[in-house]
Amino acid sequence: GVRLVAPLTILRWPLAGTLVAIAADTVDIIIFDVFGFPEFIEYQQVDKILDSYYMALDLIVVQRWATLPRVTASALFAYRMIGVAAFEVTDARALLLVFPNVFEPFFLLQAWLLRFRPGYVLTSRRTAAWIVVLLVPKLAQEYLLHYARVLDDYVATDVIGDAWRAVWRWVRRVA
Repeated sequence: GVRLVAPLTILRWPLAGTLVAIAADTVDIIIFDVFGFPEFIEYQQVDKILDSYYMALDLIVVQRWATLPRVTASALFAYRMIGVAAFEVTDARALLLVFPNVFEPFFLLQAWLLRFRPGYVLTSRRTAAWIVVLLVPKLAQEYLLHYARVLDDYVATDVIGDAWRAVWRWVRRVA
């Protein structure tokens, strides 16, 4: 329910709403680790649908932007959706590297600029530079999560518990 309702805030508060949607996307795996996920549903497919839902709401907001950021964001969204569709059909994880989700960080950048730096205009040169800057960490994330699958063998609640215990041990040693 949270993954359906929280993203609606994007339409009123694009930057904060998208951050809330991303947080809900991040937290849902912890909730499912604790309470379980229905076995008759494939989590990854549901997650991709819900990610596409909140990004589609972002795309609605994009249509209010100036021409260059609007066209750029729309193209990045379409590019990612082609990749997601191709991945769903082929199950080839490498496609997620070829079609990285640069739409989301670009959206956050432009929403942040509009909110906090309204005088900063994305020119063609600035847009190209920002896309390169955003692409580098996004490709690393796509590689680690979707191709190398480094987190597939971890349970979120176990990782949080291990981190909490490590911090607590450190605090007791220092104190």
